[in-house]
Amino acid sequence: MKVIICDDQATVRDGLVMLLKLEPDIDIVGTAEDGAEAVEMVADKGPDLILMDLKMPIMNGVEATRQITMKYPEVKVLVLTTYADDEWIFDAIQAGASGYLLKDTPREELIKAVRGTVTGKTYVDPSIAGKVLEQVSSHQTQPATFITSKLTEREVEVLRLIAKGLSNADIADRLFLSDGTVRNHVSAILAKLGVYDRTQAAVIAIQHGIT
Repeated sequence: MKVIICDDQATVRDGLVMLLKLEPDIDIVGTAEDGAEAVEMVADKGPDLILMDLKMPIMNGVEATRQITMKYPEVKVLVLTTYADDEWIFDAIQAGASGYLLKDTPREELIKAVRGTVTGKTYVDPSIAGKVLEQVSSHQTQPATFITSKLTEREVEVLRLIAKGLSNADIADRLFLSDGTVRNHVSAILAKLGVYDRTQAAVIAIQHGIT
């Protein structure tokens, strides 16, 4: 899997490069000092995932995430930051981030999150998971019928499992479906809800009580 590291601190970038290069299945294809550089780099490097800091000069990580997920919806963005403030968390997820980790995350968990995010799983640091749910719940503005009127019964089942953080393979096992069928359901759900990735779909699901 091809990874870009975006952080304005050289020591952090270098440390992450050294850490991730130890894994034979992870290829660091570039590093960026700010969000604008990361956006430009995506077109040239074709990464599977970007490890994204948030508070950076020129363009912060939230705006970079928004631009990348809009232009390149197949690219995953995993936030890795020191900021656990509610506003940063919710803005990053709304922008399309597939996960949110803090920089004190243990090495093993970071590697697991990188691999899992590329395969479609969602990772949120346990210390801020409660804040995410609280923020999402506080923004609940529409009843579940908003979703059930758009999706089929099976698609609602799939969405409910997406909101629980399950990957396509896990959903296939749970619902006794093929991986291809689940992929088709996920694509249909994203299109009908007008979102770019499963994290945004999960947020909408929680907002409307589909959990």
